[in-house]
Amino acid sequence: MSLLSIENVSKRYRRGPREYVALQGVSLAIERGEEVVVLGTRKSGRSTLLRIAAGLERPDGGTVSFEGNALSAARNVVGRRITYGHTSFSPMQGERVLDHVATALLAQGVPSGQAKRRAEGVLSRTAVADCAGMQPDELNGAERVRVAIARALAPAPTMLVIDDPTTGVGLLQSDGILRLLRSIADEGVAVFMSTDDATGVSGADRAFSLHDGQLRCDVEAPQADVVPLRPLQSEPGAHLG
Repeated sequence: MSLLSIENVSKRYRRGPREYVALQGVSLAIERGEEVVVLGTRKSGRSTLLRIAAGLERPDGGTVSFEGNALSAARNVVGRRITYGHTSFSPMQGERVLDHVATALLAQGVPSGQAKRRAEGVLSRTAVADCAGMQPDELNGAERVRVAIARALAPAPTMLVIDDPTTGVGLLQSDGILRLLRSIADEGVAVFMSTDDATGVSGADRAFSLHDGQLRCDVEAPQADVVPLRPLQSEPGAHLG
């Protein structure tokens, strides 16, 4: 039995007189400790698919099951065993980054001291412990994503869902975020993410292309071109050492 099973899911939105198809007949299964990536352009339906997988939206058709039970009817799953990496921060959740990470735990009845220690632990795990005392608007793009991942890890989930974690983040910083997500999957937490960049599928166990609301095919990360290096030649009269 798969950890999460999405079967023949469809989703439509109406804006004024027009109806838009976000997802059409999407089926996908995710296993424990697996990293799965959906590659798609803007308005391909990838964000809708991830929100449905996280239990934040319900599909118009099809079924979403977690450990064999309907996600819509499951108790203590959404926000606890399946968490979503939000990169937005509400002032209602506190002034400091540490407060934002601990808030969800406090809402679940975790004592304040324990919530603070767990928040500090996941911030350290995601390499942003030094951001604990900062305000969210002081974070750069990569720090924001890492804090979002920390906040999603705080409840000790079985599955982490995050939409486009490398958008607006530099290449070197993106690589670090992708390695972090891979390491989380290696520790047994399923990771389901989306990206609009083919390099974002690097390290994933499986990756799929989503176009016009339909899963198209498995994709693989592109390999960089290998450029041969010419041997260094010293100029006439030059001395080594």
